Amino acid sequence: MSRRKLCVVTGTRAEYGLLYHLMKEIQEDTDLQLQIIVTGMHLSPEFGLTYRSIEQDGFAIDEKIEMLLSSDTSVGIATSVGIGTIGFSQAYERLRPDLVVLLGDRFEILAAAQAAMIARIPIAHLHGGETTEGVIDESIRHAVTKMSQLHFVAADEYKKRVIQLGENPDRVFNVGAIGLDNIRKLPLLNKEAFEKSIDFALSKPSFLITYHPVTLQKNHSESAMLELLQALDHFSDATCIFTKPNADMGGRIICEMIDRYVENNSSKCVSFTSLGQLRYLSALQHVDAVIGNSSSGIIEVPFFQKGTVNIGDRQKGRIRAESVIDCVEQKDSIISAIRQALSNEFQEKLRSMESPYGKEYVSAKVKNVLKEVSLDNLLHKTFFDIED
Repeated sequence: MSRRKLCVVTGTRAEYGLLYHLMKEIQEDTDLQLQIIVTGMHLSPEFGLTYRSIEQDGFAIDEKIEMLLSSDTSVGIATSVGIGTIGFSQAYERLRPDLVVLLGDRFEILAAAQAAMIARIPIAHLHGGETTEGVIDESIRHAVTKMSQLHFVAADEYKKRVIQLGENPDRVFNVGAIGLDNIRKLPLLNKEAFEKSIDFALSKPSFLITYHPVTLQKNHSESAMLELLQALDHFSDATCIFTKPNADMGGRIICEMIDRYVENNSSKCVSFTSLGQLRYLSALQHVDAVIGNSSSGIIEVPFFQKGTVNIGDRQKGRIRAESVIDCVEQKDSIISAIRQALSNEFQEKLRSMESPYGKEYVSAKVKNVLKEVSLDNLLHKTFFDIED
């Protein structure tokens, strides 16, 4: 009997970090064959050629699909999707997977999903049903849900939303947030080892800053990032670790502004294109607050019982713990939120806060469903109507 071929697609460092333990689960199962397609930022020198990290982790990459243009305009991103769709269609023809495994909502995933749909390959989608009202990812995520046959969601509210989109409840599984497997399984660096790994010493307070473009707002990135940097100036004693944004519309101006800010504040700031999972999660353990608009501030950071200053609308609609402090993209609002996050009262409350995404053995649960689900008629979907 031939092994079931599960094809995992990854286009960014962050997404790969979330998928790592699932890929290991598949790789180590003798009844399954892991196929890996790498694309997007992984293949870009500008973003650190992070496909090398995948290989260093012991994975064999089956296909590399070049699709990322040197442009962060809407035309450049749309063209990248078109190039990616062609590349994925050709890769699927060569690999002949039984299932394609996709996570999230980025434009690389849109290309992978539509090529698999047309090739009549079933799709298993992770982290569907969520809402991020400030970015185009919102539409992509729900579109990928409609192209997928199996759904692995992070919370009951997200399960309800996927069903609301017409998906059969029998094919929707609330497994929790898969990224939390990393926190439980990865031996994180102690403070001394972490500081050595980044060649930078943390003081009090210390911040980890990850700010991404809000892609539904035109010409927005520069002004919003300026407000954030001016807010950070208010905390003159703080040390700051910046992680740069993904390849999204408006991302390059943010990277340039981070570079200038770090150059002008080199004694207290450092920046990275990619920290990698080990250093990133270790940073969450040792900093005093996380600032920006990344999903990790909503999903992973509460697990460490640290405060998140969540700026603007990028994560609007996501379920959040009480450790998340929302503010608008204005200097005074950001300053106020940071002060709250550092306050003794808030720090005391953090000790009893719990993450709404905390389930155990997520990767193993997903792998078992992918292994055992019947492929017969899996492609055929009937729209599930919710009764009044």
